[in-house]
Amino acid sequence: MTVTDLQDVAWDLDPLVEGRGEAGADRMLDEADELAAAFAQQYAGRMSDIDGAELAAAMRDLERISDLVGRAGNYAHLRFSVDTDDPANGALLARVNEKATAVETKLLFFELEWAALDDERAEELLANGGLETSRHHLRTIRRYRPYLLSEPEEKILTEKAVSGRDAWTRLFSEQTSALQVKVPDEDQPVKLDVALARLMSPDRDVRRTTAEAVTAALEPGLRTRGYVYNTIAQDKATDDRLRGYPSWISSRNLSNEASDESVEALVEAVRSNYDLPQRWYRLKAQLLGLDRIADYDRMAAIETEEVSVEWPEATDIVLTSFHEFSPALHDTAKRFFDERWIDAPVRPGKRGGAFCAYTVPSVHPYVMLNYTSRRRDVLTLAHELGHGMHAALAQPRGVFEQHTPLTLAETASVFGETLVFRRLLEAADTPASRLSLLAENIEGSIATVFRQVAMNRFEDLVHTTRRTEGELSVETFGAHWEQSQTEMLGDSVEITEGYRTWWSYVPHFIGTPGYVYAYAYGQLLALSVYGRYLEEGESFVPRYIELLSAGGSRSPEELAAIAGLDLTDPEFWNNGLRLVRDQLEDAEQAAAEVTSAG
Repeated sequence: MTVTDLQDVAWDLDPLVEGRGEAGADRMLDEADELAAAFAQQYAGRMSDIDGAELAAAMRDLERISDLVGRAGNYAHLRFSVDTDDPANGALLARVNEKATAVETKLLFFELEWAALDDERAEELLANGGLETSRHHLRTIRRYRPYLLSEPEEKILTEKAVSGRDAWTRLFSEQTSALQVKVPDEDQPVKLDVALARLMSPDRDVRRTTAEAVTAALEPGLRTRGYVYNTIAQDKATDDRLRGYPSWISSRNLSNEASDESVEALVEAVRSNYDLPQRWYRLKAQLLGLDRIADYDRMAAIETEEVSVEWPEATDIVLTSFHEFSPALHDTAKRFFDERWIDAPVRPGKRGGAFCAYTVPSVHPYVMLNYTSRRRDVLTLAHELGHGMHAALAQPRGVFEQHTPLTLAETASVFGETLVFRRLLEAADTPASRLSLLAENIEGSIATVFRQVAMNRFEDLVHTTRRTEGELSVETFGAHWEQSQTEMLGDSVEITEGYRTWWSYVPHFIGTPGYVYAYAYGQLLALSVYGRYLEEGESFVPRYIELLSAGGSRSPEELAAIAGLDLTDPEFWNNGLRLVRDQLEDAEQAAAEVTSAG
């Protein structure tokens, strides 16, 4: 039954561990360890003479092991995410990571030996049956062939990651989750996410004082977070050097199944359209009655009163929007609410932001939110449920091919968000309300396309400088952040002194270096997919569902082709950016209507 009180919208993690809690997670990892040891005994050193039937059997064994590790790992991760303050959750997460690493270490030989086979022999094995849900995965592993080390070296790197990179990432997460912001008109400090939501206030004094309070909250742990980033960057530099990657971003591109050249083309296409955010922020200054906006004004609501959307209404808006597109999508989305796959309220110690965890195909996805009843939160719910649709529809692809590369991971989320946006726009009953929604839409595109590319440029500066000049000071991080932001914003936005430290709460820089450009890639791709839907109407729906159901079983180019898109066309990114430009022109027209009506 659907829960209507926001505070009661908490997920049920029992299915991951068969209702056995921590003991269930430990038992699963122990079983996985035993299976991994048996697997190694059976197959280690034998890949050169394995036959097709044995390869299929080996993949089934690996799927079973991955399922057990995935269940336990996601249980620990999701428990920790909603309560980072509880030492028991941190201890469980650490124990699970250590045990999972021990399992992974036993299995390292498989990918190394598989990658070492010559191409002819590998293709001969891949032609056999029984690999329907792992064939593309096996081909993908072989792309790493030039960058793999020996088995003993890989084992050392894997085991040391638990007390190295993974430990630093956890420290960063705990530090940022614990941030408390002393905003002026609240009796008690608030979480960072709640404070950042206040930057949408129509009251400039609220925005300015909130930004100052965020800067003050970031200050005490700034040097520590800077040291964490330095350490992560140097760890990555060492790893890249040992493996022979040509640049700091190459390993990320490889995991995204994207060439360095294609990513560079995306980044340069976006940078060459930086006039779009600058044009919007100049218009926004006029709408707000300012000569020039400051960084803390960028998310300001255009309207003078905030629209509050309570949880039951948000649920109805999202499910109705999904149903109008496809009853099948609606039915899948409804299970998230009915079967407690969502954790929605803001709580002390809960991780900030929002995400969808695919978990494993044998269970189901989970969605985490920090719902504050803003209209933006409704779109976030739709976004994360879009991820959930992707995960749920791709479950039959199995544990190896359910996930897409990051470059396609945002397709369903942005598409779902766009469906809900269109519904909200249709329901807007005044020119001012339409303008505020259109403003949120164009600002969403700016945040996802242009801001993420600017953050990619920040990462490029950080990793390049770290490798050429050594450890970066907090001031250098701030200078790089300001440089990359100024390139995007030009003179349309005043960058305040305090904003120079706001790089220090972004988790992607630490946990997934190089990740952020995938948002721009995914947004432009998803807008193009939505454009196809507008062109073709209902006949497009089966192809869209086929695209999601394929998961990561094909290359990005093949997946996009399902929707009739050609990622190899150099004009592809410019076509997507033209759609963003159209959005801006719609917003400019709406602004003119509001001004003339006033």
